[in-house]
Amino acid sequence: MKKADSAHLDRITVPVRTNELPTGTPAQQAFRQAILDVENLRERLRDLRTEQAEARRRYWQQVGPAAGAVVGARHALYPALEEALLLSYFSRLEEQQILGLILGNARSLEKRFGEDEGEIIRKYAPPRNRNEAASETTSTEKPTPKAEAEFIPDPTLPPHAQAAQAAKARRKTKAQRQQEAAEQAAQADQKQLESNTKTIYRQLARTHHPDLERDPAKQAARTAQMQRITEAYEADDLYTLLQLLAESGPADSETDDVLARYTRALLQQQTQLKQEMNELKYGPDGFITGSGKKQELELRQLKRDLRAEAEYVQHIGRLISEPDGMREVLRQLAAEGLETI
Repeated sequence: MKKADSAHLDRITVPVRTNELPTGTPAQQAFRQAILDVENLRERLRDLRTEQAEARRRYWQQVGPAAGAVVGARHALYPALEEALLLSYFSRLEEQQILGLILGNARSLEKRFGEDEGEIIRKYAPPRNRNEAASETTSTEKPTPKAEAEFIPDPTLPPHAQAAQAAKARRKTKAQRQQEAAEQAAQADQKQLESNTKTIYRQLARTHHPDLERDPAKQAARTAQMQRITEAYEADDLYTLLQLLAESGPADSETDDVLARYTRALLQQQTQLKQEMNELKYGPDGFITGSGKKQELELRQLKRDLRAEAEYVQHIGRLISEPDGMREVLRQLAAEGLETI
């Protein structure tokens, strides 16, 4: 249904649209092309997000009810399993099996459906495993308060799918958080660079101010150009100011230096946009947006599997509601070499 290796950034190529011969210095040409490439990528990313949202909606529209039935059936197992531990009916070995069923059920709900079963796991996991889990959560998985506050599940998903997204966000590894911190630092540097509209405005004003021209015709042209510059500055539109700088005719070394700095920032932005696109298409939460026959067959099989699982878990739930039924289920699972349902 989805997923491919998101490491290959060369999957994305940027189309080059040029309708005229290059003009200006190499720095001006490079900046104009970088602006065009970023605009192309942003447009493609918007389209991809729209496609992904629609694919996700269709997916959960078909699979969501079956997945919800499995989640409900598995949650319904807890009362009978926990009650069995309070009885003196079962042997110590059988009680260990029941504990294994509780923990296996909780982990299945967490890993497969994104349910938060931390309370159950902490309650029934052996002491050594609890300590290991606590240590792992502290060292590799515990998100910062800021990250928790900022995470917002996709509202297009059903509730249990939103819970899955939230659970994945809580389970980020240390390497993932370090990578995110590095990306945030790079974005902060870029934002700082992008906030410098006043410097660009002053540079343009020095070049295009009407008072610097005595010829009436040329002065009128400068006045019109200065109006564009002022409007962009008042709107805090840095990239329009930079485009005006790139279109200003022959550039001096200072202009070329400024454009080169911002071109590097735009190239960095392109890399980030490509990463976002690849993550959307091939990452763990990506959805293939086609409607081919193979995809439809996979969806049908998945729904059949989920419906069969829900029926099986419900059947087990009815059996374990009585002590004798619980014992029989434990025997069958042991005979099949299974530790969980």
